[in-house]
Amino acid sequence: MTMENILSLPVKPPQPAQSQRWLGWLLRHREASLSAVLLVIVLGTSLVHPNFLSAQSIKDIILNVSIIALLTVGLTVVMLMRHIDLSIGSTLGLSAFLVGDLFSRFPHVPVAAAIAIGVLIGLLAGAVNGLLVTWGRVPSLVATLSTLYIFRGIDYAWVGGREINATVLPENFAVLGSGSFLGLPYMAMIAFGLLLLLAYYLKNFRGGREFYAIGSNHEGARLAGINVAYREFSGFLLCGAIAGLAGVLWLARFGSVNASSGNGIELQVVAAAVVGSVSIAGGSGSVLGAALGALLLAVIASALVILHVSGFWQLAIQGALILLAITGDTLLSRMLARQTVRRNNHV
Repeated sequence: MTMENILSLPVKPPQPAQSQRWLGWLLRHREASLSAVLLVIVLGTSLVHPNFLSAQSIKDIILNVSIIALLTVGLTVVMLMRHIDLSIGSTLGLSAFLVGDLFSRFPHVPVAAAIAIGVLIGLLAGAVNGLLVTWGRVPSLVATLSTLYIFRGIDYAWVGGREINATVLPENFAVLGSGSFLGLPYMAMIAFGLLLLLAYYLKNFRGGREFYAIGSNHEGARLAGINVAYREFSGFLLCGAIAGLAGVLWLARFGSVNASSGNGIELQVVAAAVVGSVSIAGGSGSVLGAALGALLLAVIASALVILHVSGFWQLAIQGALILLAITGDTLLSRMLARQTVRRNNHV
């Protein structure tokens, strides 16, 4: 065979190594590893205490995780853009008390109107955060840490030592927190429905994909024609609206609220998102993974209770899972990047 014939032969690109294919699959399907860990914990705990898988226990876990999962889904949108919203707990508390106060003053307010008011409160809070970040150019960590205390201060000023209890809530509103359909709680149905809608939007609509583009490369997204300020503002609006809705569900679930309702819940939400493989560097993650992270932490908390382990270990385990998630994400990304560079150099 002549040299010309040899040079004319098609060059077959090198196939990725087995380890590279495995790493690539793991990075793209991190929800599978979360599901596996969740299954191990559930089976292990049920072997020690069979009542862990009782119908009532499963219902309690679903109810406990619904609000956290809902907040985590909203926070995921913001984190995809390499931002953070620490004010969601204060927004939840403010929404819960204001809607409860509305019912105490006007008992015949339609439930749909009360839900709309709660969402509107969240929208206003999200608009404040969005304006501070997009127009004021304040880093989201600083902006939302400030509004965390501002919204909580407004809540304390409005409450003034009062407390809303379940006796002032209409029965058709309280059923949102305790009722179920075919054994599935209404709260879980609401959270799951929003999760599916948002997951579909992020995957199939241009606006959803723009959240990922901004988090991956802020300047590149701007040069590509994306209205970055508008998209960031809309992300904070969405996160705030979901927090306002979560406040309404919090009121329906627990019945009584005061100025400290939702205090510190933002830390649980951030932990759930990070454990659910939502990257703090932006541009990576999914609402399904975030919801699985919230479910994993809820199952661990319930397992610790049923195993009679001190509640202080829950915080330690959450911290360890955050470190493990961040470390694993960083190591896998670096390994895949090195292998990609080596393959490109070979080509």
